[in-house]
Amino acid sequence: MENTVLEIDRTDHGQTRLRAAEVAPLEAGQVRLRIDRFALTANNITYAVAGDMLGYWDFFPAEDNWGRVPAMGWADVVETNNPDIEEGGRYYGWFPMAQYVTFTATKTNDGFRDDGDHRSEHAPVYRSYVSTEHDPWYAAGDDNEDRHALLRGLFLTGFLAEEFFADDNYFGAEQVLVLSASSKTAIGFAQRSAARGTASVVGLTSAGNVEFVKSLGVYDSVVSYDEIASIDKSTAVAIDMSGAAGVVAQVHDHLGDDLKYSMAVGMSHHDAAPTEVTSGPPRQMFFAPTEVTRRLKEWGGADYSERTTSALRDFVEQSKGWMTIEQTQLPERAKETWYAVRDGQVPPSIGRIVSLHDA
Repeated sequence: MENTVLEIDRTDHGQTRLRAAEVAPLEAGQVRLRIDRFALTANNITYAVAGDMLGYWDFFPAEDNWGRVPAMGWADVVETNNPDIEEGGRYYGWFPMAQYVTFTATKTNDGFRDDGDHRSEHAPVYRSYVSTEHDPWYAAGDDNEDRHALLRGLFLTGFLAEEFFADDNYFGAEQVLVLSASSKTAIGFAQRSAARGTASVVGLTSAGNVEFVKSLGVYDSVVSYDEIASIDKSTAVAIDMSGAAGVVAQVHDHLGDDLKYSMAVGMSHHDAAPTEVTSGPPRQMFFAPTEVTRRLKEWGGADYSERTTSALRDFVEQSKGWMTIEQTQLPERAKETWYAVRDGQVPPSIGRIVSLHDA
């Protein structure tokens, strides 16, 4: 069996290669999965940009200066040398952009955990693979698997970020500014924030995406990045999915002391020029896996599952009104999709699902 993997140059994310190699025989405790499909979004570009800082390159090690970016998707066990895990099971989780992957697996209540030496230091959420038979979020039929691959992880980040603000009543702010408002994480956050109604939800986006963001119906108002001066000078908190320091600096300068909290989440504008943010509060990095652990302890597993399952189902259903799925197959098309997403050529109304197989 031969496995083809899409690898990214760790120092130049515009350079890619397809690497094919024979797979090694399974060792004791290992399982091999056929990666059916995975989502490729701006979030994957963030994984590459922050790969060294947050350890994303360590998930699936590659040789020399090349890296394997993790992606959320679905895979099936096609070979096992683990007495606790049978062939045929289907799992959701983090996979390399490849045709196959081998894990050193430990069975869990809802699937298995990757206990390979290179994964042991990472947060449990990154090492967990959930069987469709035990997945409370799983929904078969239509294009639900594709939508979950595209939205599940991103929505959970937005959901947890909104809960963080809600814990402190949005720090007393009258408005919450959502930067990169067309991103899937931002839409998930805005949907939850609008439903809570604590603060007015203001979406900030590029001029070309203003009408799309308005059409979502989850923002009380929408402004383009060149209209930041028009934002009401009332108390605010900000959540930034863009990573565009210049835009963040403008928001901080405009609001000054009226900005009560500034959260950094993503890097959808990965190519933005670096700019020092000198006014307003210090930016605070939000790391979803840490929040997952905290909420599980605080709410308990059953309550956590109930809250997230209900919220995710609502979001996935709502996405059918604004997101169209586009699928690609074969390794060369995977490369093309990486370039298109990295270069910002995929509109926010499109979700890209990729498979390196031909069927």
